[in-house]
Amino acid sequence: MVAHEPALVVTQKITMMVNRYDVHRRGPDGKPAGLLATAQQKRMAFREQVTFYSDPDRGTPVFGFRAQQRVDLGATYDVTDTGGQSIGSFRKDFKQSLLRTTFHLSTPAVESTGQERNAAIAIIRRLVDVPLPFHFDFTDGAGQPVMSSTKKFGVRDTYLVDVPDQRLDWRVAAAMAVGLDALMAR
Repeated sequence: MVAHEPALVVTQKITMMVNRYDVHRRGPDGKPAGLLATAQQKRMAFREQVTFYSDPDRGTPVFGFRAQQRVDLGATYDVTDTGGQSIGSFRKDFKQSLLRTTFHLSTPAVESTGQERNAAIAIIRRLVDVPLPFHFDFTDGAGQPVMSSTKKFGVRDTYLVDVPDQRLDWRVAAAMAVGLDALMAR
């Protein structure tokens, strides 16, 4: 059975050695309503790995993602549950990402492709080192929306994640949203 959450808020806190992320349900007012998971990403790691925990003290791991390969521009990232079982994967499409960043998201229930909505913002982000907001739309093979992630403009990175497709596990959506932040800086 797929664990579905239709709307998430992902916030990032940057510290000296790690990036920390909090994943919340999004309330009716659009603000974080309940903590689902917290994660941290080590900087400068040779193999990207992010573990999500059930609490801010990071005592109980609940899921995570890890690169299959070491430093690779088109690496595939496996999303796993607490037992290490695959619940999905995602990868950056290096060739398509030269102009507009593109990711492929896969689960046993749904395959989708996500791309930056605004081509002009995508090009400007490549030319100027300014933290611009961005928006990704993921659609399945029939063109139906699966997920979207919108980076809001602000001092602290905040992402609004919508998951209209009930086939998509919220853990995979959260991993993809964090992956977008972590991998877009490369």
